[in-house]
This record gives sequence, structure tokens and C-alpha cells, in this order.
Amino acid sequence: MLGLLFTAFKKKRSLEETVLKIQQGDISLRNDTIESFKPFIAKTVSSVCKRYIYESDDEFSIGMIAFNEAIDKYSPEKGRSLLAFAETLVKRRVIDYLRSQSKQKEILLDLSLNDDNDHQSHIYIDNENSINEYEKHKESERRKEEIQLYISHLEDFGLSFEDLVENSPKHADARKGAIMIAKLLMEDDELKEILFAKKRLPVKLLEGKVEVSRKTIERNRKYIIAVAIIINGDFLYLNDYIKGAIDG
Repeated sequence: MLGLLFTAFKKKRSLEETVLKIQQGDISLRNDTIESFKPFIAKTVSSVCKRYIYESDDEFSIGMIAFNEAIDKYSPEKGRSLLAFAETLVKRRVIDYLRSQSKQKEILLDLSLNDDNDHQSHIYIDNENSINEYEKHKESERRKEEIQLYISHLEDFGLSFEDLVENSPKHADARKGAIMIAKLLMEDDELKEILFAKKRLPVKLLEGKVEVSRKTIERNRKYIIAVAIIINGDFLYLNDYIKGAIDG
């Protein structure tokens, strides 16, 4: 078991070192890395398109560009693995591409119609409804994927998605206070490093930086960690939850 954990750690470390060298300008290593991760890219793109993706497909090219972008933007300080970050970015870029293609089809269909205004309006509305349904479906899928990714991050801390709900402070002021602590936590490099390296909340250090008691921090520990993970990650929909919690 320890051998497997050590091997997994070495692979992760090796990949991080590889990305650092690429970001420093190693073009040959960049090409080799992208080539070796083509199966990962194809699988990720296929999960969005709901069909097998070939390297000749435009969607695969979009995925390749997105993976290359992920390499450039990746930072280990974020507390996420390259593959988790790349998966999120590839999916979003492919979804954006599919959405743009749908809207282009709408325009082409509109231009190809005859001068019968009633008929033209009817077709346009049907097509627009179809696109809206497609976008609603894709948005629902993105929400589910984001939640699944978030759950995997919570599990690293021994938490569950239910902890975010069940341990949410009942009063709005207490909720806002806990969120402010989480934001401060993510803005402080030392506290942030401790949180993600040791997978625990640095309560004692936090106590010296905020105007609340240790007891209050302990009581809201799970909620603070859960919110900090959202702030640190690329979670568009869950960030809306934080805004709603503050406004509410």
C-alpha cells in the first residue's frame, strides 16, 4: 500500500516538474507531454460530446488547445492537480465551441429561409427554443460535473458535500463572518499552504488574524474549509452560492 502511495506521489511530482520546465520554455517537452496526454484529451472531450471523438474532429482540436492553455495557466499553489484543472478547462472550451456552433447554425438556417415571414418566424422560434433547451441541458451537466469535482476536493479533507449544507451557520451574520474568514485564509499564503498541505484548518494562526473567538472558528471549521475550497478552485456555480450566502 505504501509503495502504491509513493508511486502515485512520484508521478504527481514528476508531472508538476514537467509543467514547470514547459512554462520555462521547453517546447520539445511541451509537444511530448501533449502527445502523451492525447488519450486523456479525447476521453474528456468525448464525455462532453457524448460520442467517440477522433483526432480529426474539430472538438478534439479545441481540446488540444485547451490542454495547452491549462499547461500555461497551471499553478500547483492552487492546490489542484494539473489533470483536474485541465479537465475543467477542456470541458469548458469544448462547451463554448459547441454553443458557438449552435448559434452559427441558427444564423445559417435563418438566411436560408424564403421570404415567407410567417414561415420564417416559425422556423426561427423553433430553432431558438431548441438551442435554449440545448444550453439548459449543457448548463445542468456543467453544474453536475462541477459538484463532482468539488466533492473530490472535499474528500481530501475528510468532508462531504452535505457538510457545506449541514454546517452552514444558521444566521446570516455568522455565515458572512465564516465566509470572510475563508477569504482571508485564501489571501494569506502561509495559512493557505498549511490548509492544503496538511489538510487541516490552522485555527491557532487564524485566531490571531480575525476578530472572532477560537470557539467560533472551531464551530464553523467544516464550513470555512468547504468555502475556502470553492474560493481557491475554478467553481463558477458554487461561487454563486457564496455570493448568495453573503447577500442572503
